[in-house]
Amino acid sequence: MDGKVQGINGVSAETPIPLITPYKLGKFQLSHRVVLAPLTRQRSWNNVPQPHAILHYSQRTSKGGLLIAEATGVSDTAQGYPDTPGIWTKEQVEAWKPIVDAVHAKGGIFFCQIWHVGRVSNTGFQPNGQAPISCTDKPLTPQIGANGIDVDQFSPPRRLTTDEIPQVVKDFRLAARNAIEAGFDGVEIHGAHGYLLDQFMKDQVNDRTDKYGGSLENRCRFPLEVVEAVAFSICYLCRSRDSNPRALGLYMAESLNKYGLLYCHMVEPRMKTLGEKSECAHSLLPMRKAFNGTFLVAGGYDREDGNNAVAENRADLVVYGRWFLANPDLPKRFALNAPLNKYNRETFYTPDPVLGYTDYPFLEDAE
Repeated sequence: MDGKVQGINGVSAETPIPLITPYKLGKFQLSHRVVLAPLTRQRSWNNVPQPHAILHYSQRTSKGGLLIAEATGVSDTAQGYPDTPGIWTKEQVEAWKPIVDAVHAKGGIFFCQIWHVGRVSNTGFQPNGQAPISCTDKPLTPQIGANGIDVDQFSPPRRLTTDEIPQVVKDFRLAARNAIEAGFDGVEIHGAHGYLLDQFMKDQVNDRTDKYGGSLENRCRFPLEVVEAVAFSICYLCRSRDSNPRALGLYMAESLNKYGLLYCHMVEPRMKTLGEKSECAHSLLPMRKAFNGTFLVAGGYDREDGNNAVAENRADLVVYGRWFLANPDLPKRFALNAPLNKYNRETFYTPDPVLGYTDYPFLEDAE
């Protein structure tokens, strides 16, 4: 594809569209810059990916398109939501393989996002009913769940001892190796949204007095140890409260350069409730300038926002969640500037293997 609109399922046009231009991501040649976000869908029974995910991901695959799989647990202590997938057992690795194969069969590039939720959990999700682990023993207050209805209850966490932290680093390393064994092209580390790595980084959460707490450098020590152990890619977001999120973001972006990462994926915190966008006081542009590799952005982008971000060199690739969820052929629709299916928020996290998962129509089906 030469910058004009072509190569997305036979679409061609005269006017170059920034999102629909090729990009070289390391050894991967992308045909466009529209990336599938890692979207938790809660349809992996007993933390094992299911066959219905084959169709879900293959539907959203285009030749030369980048997809990031939903957040996937690194260990049996990493879970905090029902029916989210893991990649710490042989059964889970084998279950991922046909899903990955389906994406590759259509020419897609597939990365696995690995995570640990830390204190965003309760004893019901933990082995033997034990307390969730974190950098702190301060509990989270109950919060409205992702479905906007239920109230999530969190158990008081157990503060990891200094000697226990290396084992968690090993869990991330093993999960990354398992992802590659399953056939994924790479791994993205989830360091965002108030989960375990984020808990360590934020001074409003991390109250440790050992080498993993206190100074900015100490709070970032554990996340960077995980990055060093995995050294594929990193997802990072200033989401949980920190007294100086700009300094934290810049420190992490600059620190990541030494590991030769393929990309940095940041989410612009410009979303209000119910999808209302707001301007962000802490722009990602300083982090974009500080990081030497490919820069991915997300956070409520539409077609115009994404085109502007690429055209103005504020991002190399733009990550889409809800719109890609509801429009499996989103790159084609962006290429044509075609109407988009509306997403149904009520089915985001329902356990149905079809409804709200694989039943959104393609453009040709809607015509």
